[in-house]
Amino acid sequence: MDLKKLVAKQGMKLMQDPRVAKVMQDERVMKGLMKALTARAKAQESVDEAVQSAAKRFGLVTKEEVRELKRNLRKLETQLKKAQRDAEKAKGEGSDRG
Repeated sequence: MDLKKLVAKQGMKLMQDPRVAKVMQDERVMKGLMKALTARAKAQESVDEAVQSAAKRFGLVTKEEVRELKRNLRKLETQLKKAQRDAEKAKGEGSDRG
């Protein structure tokens, strides 16, 4: 079992404990958790921006650029399949006339 699943499983066990439920109802605890989550999100955003900046500086491809390329490739593959079907259909219609 990978670490993420293990942590999630243990977290679910903890959430079922009445003592933990009582602590989670405390407004101070909830505010602290929200601050921690917000801080984590801001830190992740800063790291992502730094990585993107470094990638541009060194001429490397970013995740977003790869995502966009994959999206464009899927579109092109779909268009190609449609064009092939249309060509086959037109070829079939042409042989019916002759």
